Amino acid sequence: MAPTHVLRCCQRGLAWIPVIFIALVVCWSYYAYVVELCLFIYLTVFHVSFIMFVWSYWKTIFTRPATPSKEFCLPKSEKEQYEKEQRPETQQEILKKVATSLPLYTRTGAGAIRYCDRCQVIKPDRCHHCSACDMCVLKMDHHCPWVNNCVGFSNYKFFILFLTYSLVYCLFIASHAKFHVLFLFFVAAMFCISILSLFTYHLWLVGKNRSTIEAFRAPVFRNGLDKNGFSLGFSKNIAQVFGDQKKYWLLPVFTSQGDGFSFPTRLVTIDPEQPTECLQPAGLDKR
Repeated sequence: MAPTHVLRCCQRGLAWIPVIFIALVVCWSYYAYVVELCLFIYLTVFHVSFIMFVWSYWKTIFTRPATPSKEFCLPKSEKEQYEKEQRPETQQEILKKVATSLPLYTRTGAGAIRYCDRCQVIKPDRCHHCSACDMCVLKMDHHCPWVNNCVGFSNYKFFILFLTYSLVYCLFIASHAKFHVLFLFFVAAMFCISILSLFTYHLWLVGKNRSTIEAFRAPVFRNGLDKNGFSLGFSKNIAQVFGDQKKYWLLPVFTSQGDGFSFPTRLVTIDPEQPTECLQPAGLDKR
């Protein structure tokens, strides 16, 4: 057990290397731009973009991923019965019995209830287990080594804003670099190109209301596989991530719709098994 614990601690320590690298690059770029170039006419705009970039990056890193609530755990009697049962068919019957009261639309590729044996919870829609964080994450998009965190329901907006302000930051630096800090220009340009492609891709995902996982593996509903099952139309898809109040869209404060456990879909009206009281996600109108 001791060597395993030490190895786990070392892995957690090493996972912060990309974050430290980004922090050092940002500090160096700030020095090179403000101290070396000293273009005072641009400093106000520069500091606004710099503050928003650091703020959104901080929120992306330190916002804890949202996990399934206790209602998605098996009751004690069903859990004991599930663990004793060896036949997958009977295990599924136990899960289906518990899942009848839960707002679930998606299934596995084989049509079974999605259950995480590691976390011992029934997975809510769009929830996936992250092996790096060792937890089930609500509306998981991906695990990002550059923030040493899972990007999901609780911080996806912050991640999009992090990409937005980092792109603005890089463009701002690259467009005003002089020859004696030419290396700064090349670093900013390199980051700008990579961030632009990632930023464009995630804007496309937001417009489609998909996660990165769902883009590569379409969710399976009771009515079958549908890559657009969670798409509500462009404007409503945007509101799912950024909220209804546009004045908060550019600020890294949480305004995403829903509770992370259930999501409105375009299939609910033709899903006869779904309880009507679960059609509207809890907290959808809370602002």
